[in-house]
Amino acid sequence: MLRYSPIPYLRFKLSYRDLAQIMGELGVCVAPCTILRWVVRYSVDFAECWRDRERAVGRSWRCDETYIKVAGQWMYLYRAVDQRGKTVESHLSRTRDIAAAKAFFRKALKRHGQPRTITLDGFEPTHSALRRMGMRNEFNYRWENPVKIRSCQYLNNVVEQDHRRIKSRVQPMLGFKKFYNARRVIIGIEFFHKVHKDQFHLGSM
Repeated sequence: MLRYSPIPYLRFKLSYRDLAQIMGELGVCVAPCTILRWVVRYSVDFAECWRDRERAVGRSWRCDETYIKVAGQWMYLYRAVDQRGKTVESHLSRTRDIAAAKAFFRKALKRHGQPRTITLDGFEPTHSALRRMGMRNEFNYRWENPVKIRSCQYLNNVVEQDHRRIKSRVQPMLGFKKFYNARRVIIGIEFFHKVHKDQFHLGSM
């Protein structure tokens, strides 16, 4: 019961107080702050348990950043989807710079391998991050074939539209208090967003 109680919070536009009230009506008395602890504790577990069942993403990635407020400050959520709108990866960062972009692409490449094309916005540090990664052969990752890097606002509409679905869930939360909590909760939100987009194999469940 405790392990799965965060699911409605991560999937739907509910506050901790809303979920506590719903659980109370079902005969389970729990404080909103307790639900917060459960959400932070189990969000990453959901994503990790299902990682081996994730379907392969496409080889054309559309990458962009959006803003998430944490402790009254704007943080940067790096996200990528493929040409069909399937989620590739996300990464919450305190900064929007070369180091943050490299950390994001490191995660994406480690999980999904090399794409054919990567479409970016015009923000130069993101382009620089990819150039430096290819030049220095970092993270034990070797570019087997040249990857086409391009900027195209039209092609990136798909990721910008996808941002809205994540932010529509985050906005009712009225901002996160701690960066650690924000990062873990967003992992859970992204996971259930991928479930909604049928990005997991369910046949053997």
